[in-house]
Amino acid sequence: MRCGPRAALALGLLCFGLGSGCSGSASLMLVRWALGPRCLPSQGVGVGSHVYTLNGTDPEGQPVSYHISFDPSTRSVFSVDSKCGNITLVEELDREREDEIEAIISISDGVNQVAEKVVILVTDANDEAPKFINEPYVILVPEDTPAGSSILKVHAVDRDTGSGGSVTYFLQNSHATPFAMDRHSGVLRLRVGTTLDYEKARAHFVTVVAKDGGGRLRGAEVVFSTTTTITVQVEDVQDTAPVFVGTPYYGYVYEDTLPGSEVLTVVATDGDRGKPNNVLYSLVNGSEGAFEINETSGTILVTQSPAQLRKEVYELHIQVTEISSAGQPAAHSTVPVTIRIVDLNNHPPTFYGENGPQNRFELSVFEHPPQGEILQGLKITVNDSDQGANAKFNLRLVGPGGIFRVVPQTVLNEAQVTIIVEDSAAIDFEKSTVLTFKLLAIEVNTPEKFSSTADVVIQLLDTNDNVPKFTSNYYIARIPENAPGSSHVVAVTAVDPDTGPWGKVKYSLSGTGAELFLINPSTGIIYTQPWASLDAEGTSRYNFYVKAEDAEGRSSLAEVFLTLLDVNDHYPQFGQNIQEKTMVLGTPLKIELEVQAKDRGSPSFSTTALLRIDITDTETLSGHPMAAFLLQTKDNPMKAVGVLAGIMAIVVIITVLVSTATFWRNKKSNKILPVRRVLRHRPRSTPRTVRTEWLKFRRAKPAAKFVLQEDTPNENCNNNRLGGSLPPLAPVPPPPPRVVPTMGTAPWTVPTVSGSLTPQQAQWSPKPKPLGSSVQSALVSELKQKFENKSRDNKAYF
Repeated sequence: MRCGPRAALALGLLCFGLGSGCSGSASLMLVRWALGPRCLPSQGVGVGSHVYTLNGTDPEGQPVSYHISFDPSTRSVFSVDSKCGNITLVEELDREREDEIEAIISISDGVNQVAEKVVILVTDANDEAPKFINEPYVILVPEDTPAGSSILKVHAVDRDTGSGGSVTYFLQNSHATPFAMDRHSGVLRLRVGTTLDYEKARAHFVTVVAKDGGGRLRGAEVVFSTTTTITVQVEDVQDTAPVFVGTPYYGYVYEDTLPGSEVLTVVATDGDRGKPNNVLYSLVNGSEGAFEINETSGTILVTQSPAQLRKEVYELHIQVTEISSAGQPAAHSTVPVTIRIVDLNNHPPTFYGENGPQNRFELSVFEHPPQGEILQGLKITVNDSDQGANAKFNLRLVGPGGIFRVVPQTVLNEAQVTIIVEDSAAIDFEKSTVLTFKLLAIEVNTPEKFSSTADVVIQLLDTNDNVPKFTSNYYIARIPENAPGSSHVVAVTAVDPDTGPWGKVKYSLSGTGAELFLINPSTGIIYTQPWASLDAEGTSRYNFYVKAEDAEGRSSLAEVFLTLLDVNDHYPQFGQNIQEKTMVLGTPLKIELEVQAKDRGSPSFSTTALLRIDITDTETLSGHPMAAFLLQTKDNPMKAVGVLAGIMAIVVIITVLVSTATFWRNKKSNKILPVRRVLRHRPRSTPRTVRTEWLKFRRAKPAAKFVLQEDTPNENCNNNRLGGSLPPLAPVPPPPPRVVPTMGTAPWTVPTVSGSLTPQQAQWSPKPKPLGSSVQSALVSELKQKFENKSRDNKAYF
C-alpha cells in the first residue's frame, strides 16, 4: 500500500464506558487504533502482496485482534491477519473499474469491539494501451487534391492517467507513402510535393501508430502502442486523354475481298477509368477514299475492290474523341493504322539490292575479320509480297558451314539481311581467295513452299598473316677446306604464302662464324666470303643461323651446320729426337740407308730421312748374349744384315699403319649426324704422338737392340678418300759371301754398329719411290767389299 495525502485512514480515540455521552455504567475503557496517514494501494500491485499493517492497543493491556469486511455488493479485495494486522491483496486491482474501495475495519480485545468505515483510493498504473475510436478509417480523395491538404483526423484514447494516458501519432513506413501525420493532433495530410494519380494507384493503405507516454507497471517502465489502417481511395478526375488498346494496328486486304468488308477494328477507352466518358472514332487522313470507319465501334471497312486500289500499303490515321457528360467533345488522341493490300500466295520471297531485285551480291573483305563482325558491304533486303502466313519464310546460308551465319533466320514479309562472321580462322586468303555461298529463302507454312536463292560471292583480300617458313629447320653442308673464296656452300629456302611485298623473303646470316660467309638476300644461296681462308685444322665445323624476313619484319630462323672436309695439305714429319744404339756386329762398317714416311692421302705427301749405320770394332766380349749371337753368325755375315733390314722394314710398316689408322679415324669423325646429335669438338692444341718403343729381343734370340722414334703423325689426315701406293718393301739381303778358311785362331773382337736417323726435306711424291734397287745394291756392294777385304786379312767377319 502506497501512502499519500488523499488516502488517510484513522479511527481516532473511541470511548466506551459509563459517563457522559457513553453507554454503560461499570467502568471506562479506551481502545486506540492508529492507521497512520492516508494510504493509496496501486493497481499494479500483484495478488498476495502485503499492502498495509494495522496497529491497535488495549489500555488494559489485553491482546487485540483485527478484522476487515466489505459490503456484500462489492468484491473482497483485501484480507487481514487477525493477530499482527497485516493487510494482503487477494484480488487484482483495476483503477479503471474501481478507483475507490469501501471497507469496515474493526479491532477487538475479545470483549469489546471498535469498528470504522474507511474509503481506500486506488492509484493508477500504465496498464492500458491507446485505442482508436471511430474505426475503420476509409476516405475518398480526388486525384487532383492539392499537396499539403488535410485529409483525415484520427483519434485514440488511453484510460490511464498521467503520462501513461497521453497519446502521440506517427506513420509506419512514412517514406513509402505520399502522406504525412501530425503527431499531436492525428491529422493526416497529403505530403508537400506529391500528388495522387488514379491511373497509377487507385487506393493507398496508410498504417498509423498511436503510442502512450509510458509509465510504471509492476516495477518496470512500459510503453504501450496500437495501430490502425487508413484506406485512402483515389477518386478519378477527367484529366487523361483516351487510350488505344492493342497497338500497333495492321490490317490486310486480300485480292478476293469484297467492297464493304471489315478490315480490322480499333479500340480506345477513356483514360480516366473511374468515370469514363464515351468516345467517338473518325478517319483523319490516308484512306484516299478506299476506307471508312464506324464512329462508335471503330471498325474499318474497305469501300473499293482490291483490284482498283492503286497502292500496296495504306497508312491511315484514326482519331478517338471523348464526349463529356454535357455532350461536348473533350480530350482526343490519334493512332496510325497500316493496311497492306495482299493477293493470294503467288509470290516467292525475293532478294533486293540497292537498285531493285538482285540474285548476286559481291563483296571484298580482308582475310581473318574479327569474330562477330558484320559484313558491312552487303546491302540485301528480302521480301515476300504475300501477306499473313503466306509471307513467313526462313533464311539460311548454303555453302561451307560454320564460317558465316545469317540473321534473321525467320522473316515475316520483309527484313534486312545481315551476315555475321562465325569462324575467323577459316576466312584465309592462302586457302581460298573466293568464298561462295547460296542465300536461300523458303516459305514455312505454305503448301507451295515457294523459295528463291541469291549468290553471295566474297572476294578475300590478303593480309600479312604468315611468317616466312624454311623448308627445313636445319641445313647440313660440307665443303673442302681449300675451297676458294665466294664458293657455294648451301642454298636455303623459306616460303611466305602471303602475296605482294608480304610474300617476298629477305635472307640474312647471324651467329658465331657467320662473318666468314655471305648470303644472297633474294635467292638464299650461301657463299664463302671472297677473302675467307678456311682451315680444317683450326676450325673444322661452323654452326650459324639464317634468318628469313618479310617486308613487315615477320621472320623465322633456321640453323646451318657446315663441316670443312680435310684436304691432305701437310707432310709427314720425323721426330727430332734422334736416338743412337750400338750393336756388336763384327767388322767395322758404315752404312747409309734412306728412309721414307708417306701418307695415304690424295694427293699423297711424303718425307724422307737418312739412316746412318756405323759398324765399329770393340773389345772382345765374353759371356755376353750378344757374343753368342755373333758367334752364331760369324760364318753368315748376311744374317746380321738381314736382321737389320727386317727391323727397319718393321719400323716403316708401323709408321704407315699408324698414319692409316689416324686417317680413317678422322674421316669417320667428319660424318655429320642429325641435328639433334651434332657434337662439337674443340680443336686440339697439340697433335697426338704415336711412339714406337724399341723392339726388344729375348736372350733366346740374340740380336742387337734397335730403337727408331717416329715423328708425330698428322692428325688432320682425314682425306676425302684413301689413296697412295703401298709402303716400300725392306731391302733384300745380299747373298752370303764365300768363306775363306783361316789358319789358326785369332782373338775375337766385337765390332759395334751405331745408327742415326737424319730427317731430310719433306717432298711431295704423288708416286712414291720404292726403296729397292739403288739403296739395296749400294748397301750390298759396300758390305760385300768389306767382307772380302776382311777375309783376305784372315779376320773374323759376319
